[in-house]
Amino acid sequence: MTATQPQAASDIDLVRLAQAGDADAFGELVERNRRVVFRAALAAVGTPAEADDVAQEAFVAAYQKLHSFRGDAAFRTWLLAITWRKAIDRRKSVTRWLKRTVTSFDAQGEEIGDPIDRLTSRDPSQEQTLSAAELERHVRRLIGTLPRKLRDALLLAGSGDHSYEQMSAMLGIPVGTVKWRVSEARRVLKQKLVTFGYSND
Repeated sequence: MTATQPQAASDIDLVRLAQAGDADAFGELVERNRRVVFRAALAAVGTPAEADDVAQEAFVAAYQKLHSFRGDAAFRTWLLAITWRKAIDRRKSVTRWLKRTVTSFDAQGEEIGDPIDRLTSRDPSQEQTLSAAELERHVRRLIGTLPRKLRDALLLAGSGDHSYEQMSAMLGIPVGTVKWRVSEARRVLKQKLVTFGYSND
């Protein structure tokens, strides 16, 4: 590193150094953001191996495009937008994408009364366990029937790893639209579950 110490430098300081040709500065940015980039990729492609590949592609693309970063958004938000585009490009099928399960869907915690919660207890019986597994299968399949725009917003929110601002940048839509899509996806999903006999009470 040059005059700026990597541990003390802000992301924007490191970006400016990297733009000036300091490879170590970009390496520090990679280390700081590796985990969140991997999680974003995993939410889209579903398997760790593919998520690793997407993360590598995203960092390479970010390095190549670094000259275009002007600081209008946080570096992490800009990087996550690149990651999401790379992940969508790589995503081959709904089946692999939907390996992010209902457990992740529940992680957001912003809505009360998601169907999965009503099937859990401190000491579930075998029947309850089987019912929960059946519900998970239904939810996985039904998420796949959602319109793509709703599905993307729902799975990103369900990962619990990203703010609405980051999701907005990743999806290229306003924050308010992200919130509406997440809410609408959950409403439609619950409505579909009712048709399978799961109470909405």
